[in-house]
Amino acid sequence: KDDVATPHPSGRSPDTFPSRGRPCRDPLRSNGAPASAGVAEGGRTGLTSIATAAMFLIAMFFAPVAELIPSCATAAALIYVGVLMIGGVIGIDWKDPAVAVPAFLTMAMMPFTYNISYGIAFGLISYILIMLFTGRAKEIKVGTWIIGVLFAVMFFVSR
Repeated sequence: KDDVATPHPSGRSPDTFPSRGRPCRDPLRSNGAPASAGVAEGGRTGLTSIATAAMFLIAMFFAPVAELIPSCATAAALIYVGVLMIGGVIGIDWKDPAVAVPAFLTMAMMPFTYNISYGIAFGLISYILIMLFTGRAKEIKVGTWIIGVLFAVMFFVSR
């Protein structure tokens, strides 16, 4: 059986648009991986999303308690999550520089900048630039252009 989640019946990928987590002091993050994981486990209805939202609402009240845990205590869990996430690089076409360079920049810039969203931004902007300068601009989807421009604006406006 294929491990990849099937697309949504509407044809829209679950990770088309990033979600903003700023009100809860979380960095910009994409909801694609959790959404795909939920679909892969059988959660195809809106009830799954409602149950997840309810759990996040409850967790919001316990967030101050979680801040009492020192970061050195969570390091091992984060390393394990990183090991699980690195399995996704198997599907990257490493022979195509237009795909490989942005993927590498995304993975490299996250730890260098201490920010997940900056890593994603560097990868996405580099993807757009590489595709643009290699004459493959028509292959870039509209949503990618919009998010790339927003990331570029973020870099120019912030700090």
